[in-house]
Amino acid sequence: MQRYGSVIGLNEEMKAKYIELHAAVWPKVLATISASNIRNYSIFLKEPENLMFAYFEYHGTDYAGDMAKMAADPVTQEWWEVCKPCQRPLETRKDGEWWADMREVFHHD
Repeated sequence: MQRYGSVIGLNEEMKAKYIELHAAVWPKVLATISASNIRNYSIFLKEPENLMFAYFEYHGTDYAGDMAKMAADPVTQEWWEVCKPCQRPLETRKDGEWWADMREVFHHD
């Protein structure tokens, strides 16, 4: 199992919509997340800065392949397009990132 963390901003004017969307995530999106070997997925919001932190655990053996399958799913693509206007990517993210990946510096079970 590998832990992943990432961060992104949330547009103030879209905050209520984003929270509402995530109160009822589309079932097909949730099924795709699970089929991609992702478990224990959470998104946290830090206010008033409107920074979101996502955490999940990957339980598969081909992360790149599973992420590619998820990205190719039409319903997931539609979900991302609905959510994207709510988000404010960090200027410091790497090329190709939407959510900026974070490096784990500590863990304790």
